[in-house]
Formats: sequence, C-alpha cells, structure tokens
Amino acid sequence: MENTKDLTEHSSRTERKRRDSFGMFDGYDSCSEDTSSSSSSDESEEEVAPLPSSLPIIKNNGQVYTYPDGKSGMATCEMCGMVGVRDAFYSKTKRFCSVSCSRSYSSNSKKASILARLQVTGKPPTKKAKVLQKQPLVAKLAAYAQYQATLQNQVKTKTAVPVEGFSWGNYITSNNLTAAPVTCFKHAPMGTCWGDISEGVRVEVPNTDCSLPTKVFWIAGIVKLAGYNALLRYEGFENDSSIDFWCNVCGSDIHPVGWCATSGKPLVPPRTIQHKYTNWKAFLVKRLTGAKTLPPDFSQKVSEGMQYPFKPSMRVEVVDKTHLCRTRVAVVDSVIGGRLRLVYEESEDKNDDFWCHMYSPLIHHIGWSRSIGHRFKRSDITKKQDGHYDAPPHLFAKVKEVDPSGEWFKEGMKLEAIDPLNLSAICVATIRKVLADGYLMIGIDGSEAADGSDWFCYHATSPSIFPVGFCEINAIELTPPRGYAKLPFKWFDYLRETDSIAAPVKLFNKEVPNHGFHIRMKLEAVDLMEPRLVCVATVTRIIHRLLRIHFDGWEEEYDQWVDCESPDLYPVGWCQLTGYQLQPPAPQTSRDSQSSSSKQKKKAKSQQYKGHKKMTSLQLKEELLDGEEYNFLQGASDQESNGSASYYIKQEP
Repeated sequence: MENTKDLTEHSSRTERKRRDSFGMFDGYDSCSEDTSSSSSSDESEEEVAPLPSSLPIIKNNGQVYTYPDGKSGMATCEMCGMVGVRDAFYSKTKRFCSVSCSRSYSSNSKKASILARLQVTGKPPTKKAKVLQKQPLVAKLAAYAQYQATLQNQVKTKTAVPVEGFSWGNYITSNNLTAAPVTCFKHAPMGTCWGDISEGVRVEVPNTDCSLPTKVFWIAGIVKLAGYNALLRYEGFENDSSIDFWCNVCGSDIHPVGWCATSGKPLVPPRTIQHKYTNWKAFLVKRLTGAKTLPPDFSQKVSEGMQYPFKPSMRVEVVDKTHLCRTRVAVVDSVIGGRLRLVYEESEDKNDDFWCHMYSPLIHHIGWSRSIGHRFKRSDITKKQDGHYDAPPHLFAKVKEVDPSGEWFKEGMKLEAIDPLNLSAICVATIRKVLADGYLMIGIDGSEAADGSDWFCYHATSPSIFPVGFCEINAIELTPPRGYAKLPFKWFDYLRETDSIAAPVKLFNKEVPNHGFHIRMKLEAVDLMEPRLVCVATVTRIIHRLLRIHFDGWEEEYDQWVDCESPDLYPVGWCQLTGYQLQPPAPQTSRDSQSSSSKQKKKAKSQQYKGHKKMTSLQLKEELLDGEEYNFLQGASDQESNGSASYYIKQEP
C-alpha cells in the first residue's frame, strides 16, 4: 500500500511538473538530462514569498493578454481583458476583475465581439464558431491563437538578407547610436500602429541558452529599441548583459507573453541562471504583474502591413529617367517591401528599369499625363501585352487639392527647389509651365537644356519647392545659376536683373508635421541618385520638415535633402524584415579612394535620370573660387521644431 501511495504522489508531482499556466516546466530538470538541479516541491514553494492579493492588475490598453485561466495564481477578466493575480478577482469563479465587468458580460454585444475575434471578418458564423461560443475562455483563446498562426503561415515570409560583415545591432551598440522610431515612418509596416512598444516590454522568444533537443522559449525584456530591432535580455539576468541579443521585433520568433501557454510551447529558464530560483513559476508571476507585452494581434498587424496592392504586370506612368520632362509607360516587374521595380514597356531585355516606392510622386495611373497636360512619350507598342493591365487609380498616392482660381503660380515666377539631378543642392529655379490640378514644370536656372528636356514636375504642395529666401533664413547653401558672376548671390538683385517676380509665399506648403526625427538618428534610406540601393544613413540636419540625409561612410557631397514623410526613408531593420538588400557603410578603403574611382562612380549616378553631365554644387563652388571670393550663407542653427513656423523672409526688394 505504501508503494502504491508513493507511486500516486510521484505521478501527481510529475503531472504538476509538466506545464503550468505560463506553459513552462516547473523544474528545469523535468526536461533536461541534468538531474542535479532542484525541481519544484512543497518546500520550494515556501522559498518565494506568497503574492499578496492586493497586487495591481495588469491592463494593456484594452488589449487582452493570451494567458489562459487556471489554478496558477493568474487570471484574465473575460470582460475587459485585464490580467492579474487570481485571488484579487471577483466572485468564486474568478472570471471577472470587478462587479461591473461581471454584470457587463451579460451583454449580448460583448459576446458577439468575442466571437467575432475568432472568425474571419465578413463571414457568417459557422457551426464551429457556435460551438466555440459555448466553450470556456481557455478554448476561445487557444482557437484565436491557432487562427493567428494559420493566418501568419498563409503569408509568405521573406528570408532576411544577410549583409556580410555588417550588423545593425553591433553598429548601434559599439557606437552608442540612436535610431529613428518606427512611428516616424507612416508608410512602413506598423508605422501607424506601433503603439507603446518601448523599453521594458516583455516578449516570449526562443531560448538559445539551453541544451535541449527541441525548441523551447523563455521570456525576455526589451533593453533598447532601434527601429524594428530590439536588444533583449532574458528574464532573470537582472543587470547581467553577457548574453543580451538583438532581434527584429516583427520577426516570426517574437511573441506576446502568454503565447506559449496558448500554443502548447514550453517555457524553460536559461541554463546559465537555472540555479537562481527553485520556483520559476512564482518568479514569473511576480515579475510579470504590471508589465507590458505585445498586443495579441501584433503578428497579424505585421502581416497586414506587408500586403502590397501593386502586383507584377500592372501598368503605370512613371517619369522618363532620360528626359525628366515627360513620363512613359512601365510595367511592375517585382514588389519588395512596397518598393517597385518598374520596367519600361519598350524594354526588350527588361534591363531598362526604374525603382521607386509605390507611394512615390513619380508614378501615376495610366492617363494621368493627358489629364493634366504633362508631356508623355507614346509607346511603340500599340496594344497591351498579354497579362498586362492598368493599375487602378485609387492605388496611387493622393495629393492635396488646390484652388488655382485665385492668386496662383504663373510662368516665369522664381522660387527655390531641390535639384532632382543633384539632391544635395537647393537651387535658384523658375516655373516654366503651369499644368492642371496644381502641377508645375520647374527648371533650374543656368543649367536648363535648350529643349526643356530637364524640366521636372512638382506639385504646388510639394515639400521640395520653397519660396525665395528660404535658404537664407534657414542658413542653407543656395546654389546660384551656373555662370552667374555677381557673388555672393542676392535674390533682390537677381530679380531686378532678370525682370522677374518671386512666387508668393502663401502659395507654398508651410505645414510641418510632428515627425519625431532628431539629429544623429540612424535609419535606412534610398540613395535617390541610384534608387535601387537602400543604405545605412544618418539624419544630420533638420529644417522644419526637411531632413539632410547622410550616407554613412561617404563624403558629405553625396548627402541628400529629403522630406520627413518621404516613402524612401525606412526604420532600422526594414531591409531585414522585407528581404531587401541593405548597403552597409562604405569601408575605410572605399573612403580613402573616394577622390578617385568611387567618386567618379557616384558622380555618374545622374545618368540614371539624364544623358548629359551636370556639375555638382561642390564642383561649382571650386570653379567660382578660382577667381573670386565666394561666401555661402552662414548663421542660424538648424530648426528642430516639429510645429509650423514662420520661416520665410519678406520678398519686397
């Protein structure tokens, strides 16, 4: 009889060891070959002080943690989704955190909303769903987790593209750098729903510090965020950073706390610290009460953010890179992370291509050029090729509506504009033609082609055009017209000499969004002079909504002025998430040789857009310095305010 009793007790203890409410093994030795470690026992329960019932209940901004209820010390309110210590919950069943939640649960609308989360939107309830409605919350949450997993598997995940010798994590840690937050990039996945993911948030990740043959998990906290990437530390390591590791928060191996429990995955403490506690369950309850984790639908939102409406074989109108003044028909060849590789329709070998983001102002629906009076190169192909079809107009980025009926831009008016052939320069420019719907054809003074083939189209609300005096008031170098000898350049003198007038200040876009960028923040940015490349970059200046982007490892000559809402800027980790190739900083050898071969290669990039060469601002400065003194405007420090400001000077001579 004694043997039978011992066997029963042993069986009961073994069953308790297997899994608790966190999905973890109570004792590390219950799933390890090392049997010397202490397992959970009646004595070990007393070594960790019991949790008082007055401990605060976790609330995650209305998001429901995916803990199942059980006799584990933790409970989830079936009404509001709050998680807390079981003993602090209301009623004998411990299903609700308060009397009000208990009463509210009887509402049919709440029951319907719980059911809706378990089904595909828009489909009528199935027999299976009706059965789920009658099941306890544990089953509902498990079904919801299974639904999420199925949804995630349906989306083809691109493998990360490794960059030999470069790691964002090492780069940021070794240089103590800061990255721009994901919320700065509204066009990127999770850009508008990143929420309050920050340092201190807990997640469940694979445990690499163990010798088990199967994949196990453990809880880790975010120590530092850099875009999509997070520096994680396993729970229990306290201030020990010896095995901290970087990973992409949007990756497939990152889960909210509670995912292991609903998915039947084991939580196993790292081998390095397994000896620190004998009751890991109580340790986790104590550490996780009041902590934040990812929302339960986080992976679903990531998947949704990586669904792109543009598909291969769609036809669009895009700027002609050899003649900026006109557009051509191109066909979408591939889509990576929302970036489109467009092949011009007449290209036989498909090598005549152009890269841009799907929200780029350079692409439009078929028929756009005719509708606004823009020049268009007709294709020699008389009919669409098999399988090609026009991209629907609603897929393209919308521009603000304008009212040209009153005071408006006119041909011959002067302004300042970013040179599309040399994006490091803001130049003296002229409105050459006024098109419909607020579009303008702009030419750079002193360097225009005789046939106007280098005019380019900007919308009146474009953040790349500025009123006369913008550069002076903001201490930016203004590139004068080529060959203009009266230096330093003065707008008032130039307007008199050319018998011109400045475009009225009130016609320009003065809106400055609260973008969140700061100087020295790291990001991934497209080299717009060779737009197939996405590079490691830094914000070096901020002028209201205008950012100066520096490509790490390259000379300042190749910096580019970019708008804060440009779809060509991405958070750190975007390339890894989408499978796009990231260009690392130029190595020391490249920096040393920039004065020769590498510099020539960079200067040749303007051929992406145009057949003839164009002098860079640095070349122009050197040429002018040859005979006379040349002083660029100096003065005011960069404006980092994210609010609107009056930053234009008076224009009267």
